[in-house]
Amino acid sequence: MSGSRRVTVVFSVLLAGCLSASVLLLRRLDQARTDATLEEVLYISSPKALKRLSLGYDGLLADIYWTRAVQYFGSKHHAGARRYDLLAPLLEITTALDPHLLVAYEYGANFLAPKAPGGAGMPERAIELEEFGIHNNPNEWRLYYNEGFIRYMELKDYAGASEVFARGARVPNAHPFLAILAGKMAEHAGDQQMARMMWSTTYQTTKDNNVRANAAAHLRALQVDEDVANLEALTGRYQQQTGRFPASFSELEAAGLLRGTPRDPFGHTYQVMPDGRVEVRTPDDFPFIQKGTPPGYVPPLAPKFLPAD
Repeated sequence: MSGSRRVTVVFSVLLAGCLSASVLLLRRLDQARTDATLEEVLYISSPKALKRLSLGYDGLLADIYWTRAVQYFGSKHHAGARRYDLLAPLLEITTALDPHLLVAYEYGANFLAPKAPGGAGMPERAIELEEFGIHNNPNEWRLYYNEGFIRYMELKDYAGASEVFARGARVPNAHPFLAILAGKMAEHAGDQQMARMMWSTTYQTTKDNNVRANAAAHLRALQVDEDVANLEALTGRYQQQTGRFPASFSELEAAGLLRGTPRDPFGHTYQVMPDGRVEVRTPDDFPFIQKGTPPGYVPPLAPKFLPAD
């Protein structure tokens, strides 16, 4: 056997061994639990080191870390966690390995930015994640939408949100809603209708079931808050006219103040209380409502994200 052929064979064997080791590493990562073992695996924390270990399987390793990010948040959220310290590094490693995995950026906007228990409460890290995504995918309008969404919803940075939406509106084939949002930020800062429009856009454009369910839960909560505010205004008018609060909604109907029996987004009737307040029957079904809960109500540690449809 010639010297050059021996070198080729040796390097081929070494390469095969490295590939086998890489596959074993990836399988080990895929079998990792989402608790202590996940932490051990995660803190091979350098994306550069992981790229070298993957031997070109960056996409496969990114998929594994993406799966871990979803499992990590989902399991801790189900258990009622108040801290999600590993979510940011998991998403950052995922996107460093695969900068074009758009769903990871969307997940960060919806679950890394919001406060607990609905998220990790790290809006600044979430914005850094979106900016990294924009740098690597400058023509993806959803990334600009994600960042503007975080700035508007979590930081109340309406000027910053407007600037990001305006940048996104200039991207080829951008959703026309971005230009509208850019111009309406100051005018509708903190407005419930604006929040509804933004959650509706998220609901309509996402392909991720978790993000869709989260958007649907926020839309239902906004509807409840609006319903309760309107109904309590009617019970107040009734009290001004009669000197007492109505005992039921039928009394409001009889007074010409209401048509039909009001129902929440799940079809359950609202309840009018002796002091004129209006409550939902099952507040745990609406984890983001600001109105309609009984006095002293404590939300569950693990709020339910019911199906989107």
